[in-house]
Amino acid sequence: MTSVAQPPAHRAELTVVEVPVSDPLVEPLLRELGDEYSARYGGDAHGEMARYPAEEFTAPHGGVLLLLLELGEPVAGGAFRRYDATTAELKRIWTHSAHRRRGLARRVVAELEREAGIRGYRRVYLTTGPRQPEARGLYLATGYTPLFDTDADPETIGPLPFEKHLIAEAPKGKAADL
Repeated sequence: MTSVAQPPAHRAELTVVEVPVSDPLVEPLLRELGDEYSARYGGDAHGEMARYPAEEFTAPHGGVLLLLLELGEPVAGGAFRRYDATTAELKRIWTHSAHRRRGLARRVVAELEREAGIRGYRRVYLTTGPRQPEARGLYLATGYTPLFDTDADPETIGPLPFEKHLIAEAPKGKAADL
């Protein structure tokens, strides 16, 4: 009798869901990102999390918030908001502290790029903090172009901007109609 190896429980299939910021499933994302920013930059960074109104991350305003769920629980997520008529700005890229080193952030970025393309965006823009080398590495590894001197001390730059031009064709004019 041949047995088929089952994936470990922590490798269950991921489900991608679009949710509003107010959904209780988003709470771990907001809490952990706020705690992480506070630990890296000092002060209460939870205020930064409230900098953009929740509606900016909804379809009627040109945005989205996606979560990756595993067994119904959020393990990673991220969002974008409308930056301009052809550009989506990535925000809130997060992997649950208990689920890091699994490639989930790459998956979130890919899902956000796919969704941005479907919605007619041609470019993705983002910034990350100078004390977030993991994020900097993620964006460089996933094809983002740094819009700063990569040889300079990140602390002298401030927020590190990146861009990526989307290749996939989406229905014409969709982003402009948002």
